Amino acid sequence: MTTTDSVAGLPIRLLHDRVLVKTEASEGERRSSTGLVIPATASMGTRLSWATAVGVGPHVRSIQIGDRVLFDPEERSEVELHGESYVLLRERDVHAVAASRVETDSTGLYL
Repeated sequence: MTTTDSVAGLPIRLLHDRVLVKTEASEGERRSSTGLVIPATASMGTRLSWATAVGVGPHVRSIQIGDRVLFDPEERSEVELHGESYVLLRERDVHAVAASRVETDSTGLYL
């Protein structure tokens, strides 16, 4: 059984360039770095969200299971599996992957 046949113990097989993610935090109140509470109703620009990839389809090239990904919460499809809520994205809807795999002496450029 491959990682795409059973995602986190769930009976699902992702197709094409789909990425199944689990969001990390609720979309309610937030705290600033100085400790101020920012209410959920505060008006601000588009705020991207972090999530953890729990499954990837066979044509996903840049994301691995366990990666933290940054995506726009307005462009998402939610799915509930075994009582847990997940978000289904296309790989192109992911804006960034957390850089834990980037080497410290690397320039970051692909030649």
